[in-house]
Amino acid sequence: MAECAVTYLLDRLTIIWEQKVRELKGVKEGIENIKDELERMTAFLRVADAMEDTDMELKVWVKQVRDIAYDTEDVLDKFIFFHLTRSSQDSMANVYVYKLFGWISKLRFNNGIASDIEDIRYRVRGIAERHQRYRYKFNNTLNQQGMNPVAVNSLAYDRRGDALLMEESELVGIKSRKNVLMGLLVEGGSRFGVISVAGMGGLGKTTLVKKVYDDPAVKRNFQSHAWITVSQLFKIDELLKDTIKQLFEEIKQAVPQGINTMNSNQLKEVIKQFLQGRRYVLVFDDVWSIQAWNAVKYMLPNNSYGSRVIITTRLTSVASHASMGTVGNVYMLNPLSQEESWTLFCRKTFRLSSCPPYLMEISHKILKRCAGLPLAIMSISGVLATKSNRYDDWVMLNNSLGAELEDNDTLESLRLILLLSFNDLPYYLKSCFLYLSIYPEDHLIVQNSLIRQWIMEGFVKPKEGRTLEEVAEGYLNELVNRNMILIVRYNDDGSVKHCRIHDFLREMLVSKSRDQSFVMTANEQTRDWIHKLRRLSIHGSWAKTQPQRCGAQLRSLLAFSATDSESMSSMHELLNGSRMLKVLDMSGSPLESFPKPITKLLHLKYLRLRHTKIKSLPRSIRNLRMLETLDLKHSLVTEIPREILELQNLRHIIVYHSVEYSYLPFDFTLGFKPPKGMGALTSLHQLSFVDVSPGTGILEELGKMKELRRLCILKLRTDDGMALCSSIENLQNLRTLNISTTAEDEILDLHQMSSPPLSMQRLYLTGRLEKFPHWIQSLRSLVKVYFRWSRLREDPLEYLQDLPNLVHLEFLVGYVGEELRFKAGKFQRLRLLDLDKLEPLREVIVEDGAMPHLEKLILQRCNFLESAPTGIEHLINMKVLEFFDMPDEFILKLHGEYHKIAHIPQVYHTYWRDGVWESYPLDDNQEKENFGRPRTAIRTYNQRNSL
Repeated sequence: MAECAVTYLLDRLTIIWEQKVRELKGVKEGIENIKDELERMTAFLRVADAMEDTDMELKVWVKQVRDIAYDTEDVLDKFIFFHLTRSSQDSMANVYVYKLFGWISKLRFNNGIASDIEDIRYRVRGIAERHQRYRYKFNNTLNQQGMNPVAVNSLAYDRRGDALLMEESELVGIKSRKNVLMGLLVEGGSRFGVISVAGMGGLGKTTLVKKVYDDPAVKRNFQSHAWITVSQLFKIDELLKDTIKQLFEEIKQAVPQGINTMNSNQLKEVIKQFLQGRRYVLVFDDVWSIQAWNAVKYMLPNNSYGSRVIITTRLTSVASHASMGTVGNVYMLNPLSQEESWTLFCRKTFRLSSCPPYLMEISHKILKRCAGLPLAIMSISGVLATKSNRYDDWVMLNNSLGAELEDNDTLESLRLILLLSFNDLPYYLKSCFLYLSIYPEDHLIVQNSLIRQWIMEGFVKPKEGRTLEEVAEGYLNELVNRNMILIVRYNDDGSVKHCRIHDFLREMLVSKSRDQSFVMTANEQTRDWIHKLRRLSIHGSWAKTQPQRCGAQLRSLLAFSATDSESMSSMHELLNGSRMLKVLDMSGSPLESFPKPITKLLHLKYLRLRHTKIKSLPRSIRNLRMLETLDLKHSLVTEIPREILELQNLRHIIVYHSVEYSYLPFDFTLGFKPPKGMGALTSLHQLSFVDVSPGTGILEELGKMKELRRLCILKLRTDDGMALCSSIENLQNLRTLNISTTAEDEILDLHQMSSPPLSMQRLYLTGRLEKFPHWIQSLRSLVKVYFRWSRLREDPLEYLQDLPNLVHLEFLVGYVGEELRFKAGKFQRLRLLDLDKLEPLREVIVEDGAMPHLEKLILQRCNFLESAPTGIEHLINMKVLEFFDMPDEFILKLHGEYHKIAHIPQVYHTYWRDGVWESYPLDDNQEKENFGRPRTAIRTYNQRNSL
C-alpha cells in the first residue's frame, strides 16, 4: 500500500512541477531529490508491501515511506490551497494595500513551504539509506529460499493441504456438488475436455475436487491419474517432475533416467508421450494465472479417449481460458445454502447436540456473516466450540469479529486464505479493493458511485483511448473476475450494478486499512483514533466523532446512517477542521440546507448529498473550483445558480428527485432549471435531469458538451425537436439518452436526426410519437429501450427486431395496435420484455425461434389481452412470468392454459391492495374459485417501479 501512495504522489508531483513548482524559490532542488528517491523505491515497495506481514522491521520501514508520501502530499495540497485562496480573493479585491498584503503573505508562505520540503528531504535521505540495507537483506532472503520477487505475495502459509485430508462425512452439501462434477467428467464422450472449478478462496474447491478425484468410479474409468498443486509459488521444472513421478509410480514403473537433468521442454515431452494413448484425468489445483495454465497445457495430448483435466482457480478468466476449445465446462462453485450452512455450523459447534434455544438468534446472526463460505463457518465454529455457551460471550465475539480474525489462532487459516487473494492483487487494484472497507457491513455498493470515488481518490490511471470511468469499470471487473466481490445485481448489458463484499473479507480489509492509516471506520463506540487519518467512514451518529482527533490530513469523509440532528453540530466542526477534503459523502443525513463549511473545501472533487432535504445551492459554490462530481439525487434542489458555470472541472451533475406511486405517473421525475450558458461546461460527462422549459436556452447549449455520455432532459415541447436533434448529433460519445415531454399528449418530434450517436446503449423516450424514429434502427449498440406514453400506431417491432444487442424492451402506453407478433429468428438477445397498459392489445404471438433467450416477461394492465401469449411454450429459457393487475377473467383463463406455462419456474399474479403490492404464485394446483385470491401473499413491496 505504501507503493500505491508513492505512485500517486509521483503522478501529482509531475503535474504540479509542470504547472506551479517553478514559482517556489529554494524548493526546486528539494522536490527533485524527493521525487528521484521515491521513484527508486517504488519497484522495491511493490513486493515489500506483501512481505511486511512477516517482517516487522520491514513493516516499520514501509510505514515510514508511506508517511513521507502523505506528508509530501500535505505540503503540495497546502500549496494548491494557498493559490486557490489567492485566486478567489484576487477576484474580489484589487486595491494597492491588498496587493501589498498579498505579496508579504506569499513571501512568508513560500518560505514555509521551502522549510517543509527541506525537512521532508532530510527524512527521505535517512529512509533511502535504510532502503539499501533492506534491499540487500531482501535479495539474500529470496536467494536463500530460491524465490523470485514476483512470488513474494505468497509468503503467507497456505493450509490447502488440510482440505485434502477432510473426510467426506465431515462435509455438508458435498454430495450434490460432487454429483454435478462427476456428471461433467463423463459428458462429451471421447473428446478431450478441461473442467474448471472456480470461486473465491474458502469455498471448498480443493476439497470438492479431491472427493471426485478419489471416487472409485473415477479410479476405474481412467487409466492414469495425477494431482498437481500449482499455487503462486510453482516452479515449472519441479511441477513437471512431480507429475512424471506420479504417472510412473501408479503403474509401478521406474521413472525415466535423466529427468533430473532435463529442461522443461524435455520433461513435457516425456509426459505427453506417456499420456498419448491413455484415458487420463489430471488435476491442477490452485491455478493463479493464465500464464501458469499455458505453461502446462501443451503437454496434455488432445486424444480421443475421453481424457479429462480438472483445474481449480479463484479467477474466472483463468477458468474460462482453460476450458475454451474443449468439451469442458466452467463450474462456478456457489456458497452453501442457508440450510446447509446451519447444518455445518451446528455439526461443528455443538458436535452431537443441537443449538440451545437461547443461542438460536445470535447463532443465526453469526452464521449470516459467514455468507455460506464453508471455511468461514468451520473456522468460526471452531472458535465457538471452545467457548462456554454463555450468551454474552457469543455476542461479544459477533461484535469483535475483526479483532478475533487477527488474534485468534483458530481463525488464522481463514485470515491467511483471504490474505492470499489480497496479496496477489496487482498494485493498482490494492488501493481500490482496500477502499471497500469504507462501506458498512452488508452495504449495497453502487457501481457508478464507487468508480467515481476511486477516480477522485486518484486510484485510476489514465489509459489512451478510454475515459477514466471506463478504466475504473475495468478495475471492478478484475475484482469480480478474481471472485473477491459478490455481485448483487447486474445491468442489462452485463455490467455490475450493485455489489458487496463478504463480511470476513471486509473484516480483514478494515483491520488492514486501519493498520496502514488508509481508512478508519468509526461509530459511537470508537475511542482509539489512528494517527494521520486520511479517510474516515462514520457508521451511525456523528455526535462522538471527536473532530479534533481527525486532523487536517483528512482527505475523504463518508457518513452512513447518520439520521439524528445532534450529529449536525459535530459535522460542522469536523468540516471546518478538514480543509483538504477531496471526497465528501453525507447522503441520508438530516440536512435541510446546504452546509456553509462545504464551500470552504477548495480541494473538494466529489460531493454527494443524496436523500437530503436541501432545497438550494449557495452562490459561494463557485469556490469549489476542483469539483468534478455534484450528486444531489433525491434532494429537493430544483435550480442551480449561475456560479456553477465557473466550475470548469465538473464531469457529473446529478440533480433530480422522483415521486413515489404504485405505478409511475407521466411526470414522476422532477429535475432542475439550468442557468444560461451551460454549454461552457465542456467537460461534462453526465447531465441529469435538466429542465429544458422555454427561456433556459439549454437546447442549443447541449451541442457544445461533446464529452457527454449520459443526458437526461425533461419538459421538452414539440417545437423543440429540431434544436434537440441538432444538438444530439454533436454528442457522438453519448451512451444514454433520456427524453421526456411536458405532457402525455405533447408530441416528441425526433424525426429530423440524420446522424445519431452510434455508441448509444440506452434510450428512454417518454411522450407521444406520431411516427417511429427510423434512426433507432442504426443504433447497433442499443441494450435497453423504453417507450412510455408513445402511442405508436405502426408496429415498433419491425424496427427493433434486428438490433443485435437489445436485451431489455419496455412499452408503457407505448403502442395502440391490437397485435404484437414476435417473428421467428428475431430479438436474438432479448432477456426482459415488459408490456404495460397496452389497452387495445388483444393478442401477443411468439413464433418458434423468436426471443430464444427471454428470461422474464411482465404483462400488466393489458385489459383487452385475451390469453397468455400464443407460442409462449417456445420460450424454453423463461424463468419468470409475472402479471400485474390483470383482469380476474384473464387469470381464470390461465388455469385452462396452464400447460403452456408449466415449464416456467416462477409464475406470479400481482395486485395493488391497501397501499402495497401483493404477489401470489400461480400453479396448476390452485382451486379455481381462489384464482385471484390465495390466502397468503408470498411477498409485498411498496412500489412497482423505481428509477
